[in-house]
Amino acid sequence: QVQLEESGGGSVQAGGSLRLSCAASGYSYASYCMAWFRQAPGKEREPVARIGNRDGATDYGDSVRGRFTISQDNAKRTVYLQMNKLKPEDTAMYFCAQTSHFTSSCPRSSLYFDFWGQGTQVTVSS
Repeated sequence: QVQLEESGGGSVQAGGSLRLSCAASGYSYASYCMAWFRQAPGKEREPVARIGNRDGATDYGDSVRGRFTISQDNAKRTVYLQMNKLKPEDTAMYFCAQTSHFTSSCPRSSLYFDFWGQGTQVTVSS
């Protein structure tokens, strides 16, 4: 089993920045994907960003591309989400997730992610 713990959420004004962290513990898989998802009240869970632990390849949701950056420190088993130019519509609970395997690319759907953190709230005011 893998345990994931997010941190770094908070409240910020539009245009500001936040950096989220997700620390993994427990069993260490050889190849996997890490991702951030978010969910606002009354809305479906939305993929934000994902990264492969071996090749570092990244991908982003259309609504955050160019503003958010996902990165990782494999030695620390930690993945980060740098969020810049935040907008009120970025307000949501942000979740970290990990797959238990990796093939050619990281999946977009949350269905493929086996382990989840409890989430950290991000609130952006206008």
